[in-house]
Amino acid sequence: MSETLVPKPISLSRRRFMTGTVSAAAVAPLLSPEAKAEEVAASRSKLREPVVTSLRINRQAYELSLDTRTSLLDALRDHVGLTGTKKGCDHGQCGACTVLVDGKRVLSCLSFAVMMQGKDVTTVEGLASRDGALHPMQQAFIDHDAFQCGYCTPGQILSAIGCVNEGHAGSEADIREYMSGNICRCAAYPNIVAAIVQARDETGRA
Repeated sequence: MSETLVPKPISLSRRRFMTGTVSAAAVAPLLSPEAKAEEVAASRSKLREPVVTSLRINRQAYELSLDTRTSLLDALRDHVGLTGTKKGCDHGQCGACTVLVDGKRVLSCLSFAVMMQGKDVTTVEGLASRDGALHPMQQAFIDHDAFQCGYCTPGQILSAIGCVNEGHAGSEADIREYMSGNICRCAAYPNIVAAIVQARDETGRA
């Protein structure tokens, strides 16, 4: 009489499970280095595609095709041609690039241009009235000789206007404190403070 052979159940040990898992992973299809590089390049290329950005600068509308990573500073200088706003440190430490956005002080080197859609940007070129009369702060800087080389002056003037508008120009000590983010390497600080006091009194914004 012939015997019927019954297969024995295979026991699943931890070693057998791990061996099978590693083997399966080894034969799974992998993305080649070339394919990975192409995928990364395509992703970066998409991020760099220009975006049409609508800006209102000095009461004038602009439509610019910009890389989404373009700073407001570079948009002003390189795309609009308003070079009054200066690039000093490009790290937000010197204040030379200060502009006003909706009347508030902003470091344009640390702001993306695409963030400014629908807002009013004012640079030093937009301070004078349409008939050419200087802004009281501009005139005060001239009256008090509040500059030497002049490189930091546009940022100083815009920041000074913001300081007065914010109500932070009540005393000379307050002015020094709230203007401390604007560096003057020529050290014209006493004259700058005097100019701000004059403009503050003329505009009645103390």
